[in-house]
Amino acid sequence: MYSARDRVENQQWIDALSAAAAELELGSEARSNAVDLFVSHVPDAERSKPAVAAAALYAGALVAGQERSQRAVAEAMGVTRLSVQSKWKDLLSDAGFRPPTW
Repeated sequence: MYSARDRVENQQWIDALSAAAAELELGSEARSNAVDLFVSHVPDAERSKPAVAAAALYAGALVAGQERSQRAVAEAMGVTRLSVQSKWKDLLSDAGFRPPTW
């Protein structure tokens, strides 16, 4: 879990997640899932944050049943598809979900 301070310190990333979710026409559940996943797994390195945020958005949408392609999420977040692909399963596993095997 995370604290309110974690949310405040990462507000710019929460705003970016919200903007990308709106662009992808994701609902509030997917947005909330993405924020929770991101803030719970914020990396220390600034350069890693965009990839983790994108992976959190992809995973959050999956959990909410609002799947979008990795490419669409990556484009909305300004990262490569490989960034999303390499991180989303670990985020889900760490959050207690079983990632799909397809």
